[in-house]
This record gives sequence, C-alpha cells and structure tokens, in this order.
Amino acid sequence: MTVRKIKLDEQTVLCQPDEPLLDSLLRENIEISHGCRQGACQSCMLRSLKGKPPAEAQHGLKEGLKRQNYFLACLCYPQQDMEIAYSHHRDYVTYATVKAKQMLNPEIMQLVIETDEGLDYYAGQFVNLKREDGLTRSYSIANHRMHGRQLSFHVRRLSGGQFSEWAHQELQVGDRLAVSEPQGLCYYQPGQPEQNLLLIGTGSGLAPLAGIISEALHDGHRGDIHLYHGSSDLNGLYWVEEMRSLQQRYANFHYTPCISRGEPNPDKARGRAHEVAFKDLTALKGWRVYLCGHPDMVAASKRQAFMAGASLSDIYADAFHVASSSVD
Repeated sequence: MTVRKIKLDEQTVLCQPDEPLLDSLLRENIEISHGCRQGACQSCMLRSLKGKPPAEAQHGLKEGLKRQNYFLACLCYPQQDMEIAYSHHRDYVTYATVKAKQMLNPEIMQLVIETDEGLDYYAGQFVNLKREDGLTRSYSIANHRMHGRQLSFHVRRLSGGQFSEWAHQELQVGDRLAVSEPQGLCYYQPGQPEQNLLLIGTGSGLAPLAGIISEALHDGHRGDIHLYHGSSDLNGLYWVEEMRSLQQRYANFHYTPCISRGEPNPDKARGRAHEVAFKDLTALKGWRVYLCGHPDMVAASKRQAFMAGASLSDIYADAFHVASSSVD
C-alpha cells in the first residue's frame, strides 16, 4: 500500500493507505466543510485539477459535475498523487481582449472576446466578466468549443444596469476584461445522442441555448431538438432568420419564436414561450430539458416539465437574476 501526496493550494498532505481523503485533510487542520461522511450531503465536494478522481468518489454526483472532475472527499481513497481544489471556483483565471460588438436587437448586443489563455468550457456555461474597477457581471457563453479562445455573449442593456450600460456605450474593441473560470451545469451533455431535447428561453436566455444547440448538432445529436424562444413583442426576438436557417439544414431541429403581446404575427406563435412549448409537447418522459431566462419562467417550466414526465435529473436551468427593475 502506498502513501499518496495530495496538493491543495500551497499545502501538501499525505494520505495514508485505506484512509479517506477527508480524514487526511482534517488531520492536518485544513478547514473543509463536511457532514454525513457517507456521500449523501455532498458538503465535502472538491475538484481534481489533474486527472480523473476515483470513480467511487463521484458516487451520486450529477454527470456534469463528474465530467468536471468533482468528487466527494469522504468517499475518496486516492489511487495516485492528486492536485485538488475547493469546489468553489477561483476568482479569475485569465484576461481577454474585446474583438467585436454587434447589436442583435434594440436591447441586446453580441460581445465577442478572445482570451489570453484557452479555457476548458462547455457552451451554455457562464463566466464572470470584470472591468478594471472591479465591477463584475455574469454572462452565458453563446458559442461552442470549436471557437477555441473566442467567447461570445449576449449582453442585454438593462435600465440602470451599471455593467450593461457601460458595455453598450463605453466598452471598445481592443479593451481588456478579466474572465473567471467557466461555471454552471446548464450545458450540452454528450453521450445520449438519441434523447429528445426541449429548450425554452426568454430574452438573452437564447445565448446559452444557441450554444447548446450548436454543440449538440455539431456532435451529431440525432434526437429531436425543440427550441422555443419568447419575448413580449417582436423587438425582443433576435436571430430568427439564423434559427430558421438552422431548421432548414437539420431535420431534427425545430424552432418556434413566440410573442406574448402586441398584434398577432402569422410567423410567430402567440403566447409565452413556456406556455406554447408545454401546449405542443405534453409528454416529456425520457426528454432532456434546458431552461434559461426570466426566473419566473424557469421556475414555472421546471414544475411543468416534471409534471409532463421529465426526470428532475434531466432538467437543467439557468435563471437570469438581475438587480435592475428591467428584466428579460
């Protein structure tokens, strides 16, 4: 039996044979939250920075967490030396240069940046963007990983929003931003290409969903993919022609733009996106569901998706909470 070296930040801990990693860390007076010691509470979750953790240490975690090498210290008996980190993310990992800005509709701008270092991310995850004075906001990644160091975001201009107003009016091509580690579990999960997908978004919630769709189609997803994108009026919709073009190219992709107010439009469904979606699709057993946008829509859609048969483990959501009174 071999003693394993475990590196956490600047400390190195020796883990004895047949000793759970949690006990090794606590023995060295390293502060780490813990509770049941049986993998149920998941409060001792850590992340392996180099290599996969032991499979049994990931028991009970969501697939997204497993793919990102999270594990439970109470269930971990290291089989090799490890470099690990706390489950919370490091603040900032790289810097980026603004490469392009383009208005998508009167309120939403596409912001494209190029990072100094490559990031390991999935389309649909989000990063924190920080300007020089420390002001920080979170935005979802709208492009898939084929773009390498280039990241795209949809920045909605909020009434009184410090960051979004600044990004729309003052941020220039060539300016620099700090970029955090990608976060979140609302992204395309490869491995079940026949599974049907339902994606519902409002406003700039289209950003992560567009990235997820792009990545799924690029990976050869064969199940049906249904996108419902909603806004209160026509001005709030964008990328309508791009989505329709995608629908023409891929027989398994179905796009429904929705408006809930204003004059009826023959090319758009009438009603809120989630109401239209659950009227069209009443049986979701075996489906995977992605929900992005207004918190009320996300909460209501979670309940309806579950009632329609979707498993809670197959429902991924990203609610866009904002400080401003103007919301998506």
